Amino acid sequence: MKNDAPKLVKVESVTEIHRMLEIPGPVHPLITLLDTRQENVNLTRLPVSYVTTLYKISFINKLGGKFRYGQGYYDFDEGSMVFTAPNQIVGSTAIYKGNEGYSLIFHQDFLQGYPLAAKIKQYGFFSYASNEALHLSEQERSTVSSIFNIIQEELNSRIDDFSQEVVIAQIELLLSYAKRFYKRQFLTRQTVSSNLLDQFENLLNTYFKDEKPVNRGVPTVQYLAEQLNYTPNYLSDMLRSLTGLSAQQHIHERLIEKSKELLSTTTFTISEVAFQLGFEHSQSFSRLFKMRTKLSPVQFRQALN
Repeated sequence: MKNDAPKLVKVESVTEIHRMLEIPGPVHPLITLLDTRQENVNLTRLPVSYVTTLYKISFINKLGGKFRYGQGYYDFDEGSMVFTAPNQIVGSTAIYKGNEGYSLIFHQDFLQGYPLAAKIKQYGFFSYASNEALHLSEQERSTVSSIFNIIQEELNSRIDDFSQEVVIAQIELLLSYAKRFYKRQFLTRQTVSSNLLDQFENLLNTYFKDEKPVNRGVPTVQYLAEQLNYTPNYLSDMLRSLTGLSAQQHIHERLIEKSKELLSTTTFTISEVAFQLGFEHSQSFSRLFKMRTKLSPVQFRQALN
């Protein structure tokens, strides 16, 4: 059957971005900083949706229209940030009415030879969804603006032997601040966060109560995040800020709790307990149980007697 779905445009270089925007080529072939205050930077010229092999850090200081992100639109508050990694779907600003902000776009090769090349993959917010954007306070907005201004000045007037090192240092500083500001956002939105924790716990309870492990296997972060309309990384980061445990650690805690219940109240064999919990192989269950309790399932059952 013929697939009539439109093919996504793939953007693989900073130069392509400039060509689509119909502006002069970038000063550096691997990085650019788009300032939407400039009259010639009209983001509506970008494809409605496209896949890029580039990193993109967007800071919206003033928004006059809607911002397309993935398959939908998102009305960012003023002073918001969103982070996208290579091979994610991004898009254009749908309605352009004098937006003010920056888009820092760079190829992963720009980081080659620097520790940030590996470290950047540890920042979970690069895989957050648009509804999980970072919302900045006035003071935080000022901090972020100052970093973008330094990067802009460096790229526009000081391309020399030190430029790459200076710019990468500023990107790393920007990401460190983003990590701090996200933690603040988790803590200041206590009502939302507390509700999420309750919803997460209830979802886990229902999963085991309905005996879904037998049919679906061990509950996964991906499944739970989808049920709660969050991305896996955002869910884990928010739970970690509340309880000190990631989503995966919460799942493991619940598995151990349920396994102890089965081991102490039934005559199921170890393999049957593993099956009831959704494990495909009993060895995987035994390994997790011993790692968490310092006892094998057999030793735990023997200790009860």
